[in-house]
Amino acid sequence: MAVRAVRGAVQLERDDAGHMREQVGELLTAVLERNGLTADDLISVWFTATPDLHSEFPAVAARELGIVDVPLICAQELDVAGAMPRVVRLLAHVETDLPKSAVAHVYLGAAAALRKDIAQ
Repeated sequence: MAVRAVRGAVQLERDDAGHMREQVGELLTAVLERNGLTADDLISVWFTATPDLHSEFPAVAARELGIVDVPLICAQELDVAGAMPRVVRLLAHVETDLPKSAVAHVYLGAAAALRKDIAQ
């Protein structure tokens, strides 16, 4: 079994706590499903949010999905001029038998434009 990193992102429509929990929950669920993973395969998850998002911690969505024994952390993304607004990104470290080339990185909605090279 190997340790792999899985990336993902979603752009929110608005800075609203309920909307953030819903969208981040959808992102995390998609990352798990598209890679054939369960919560038990998670080692840790790092969330970042653009500086215009401050209504909720993205990690709350993971806790609401029942992911309670995995280390989670939230941080603020760099405030780069012209960057896509209202984006939550994640970097999940997982245990899996997938080779690096088979890992599905998940960019939902408009966030797919962030990494056209790896979005699946």
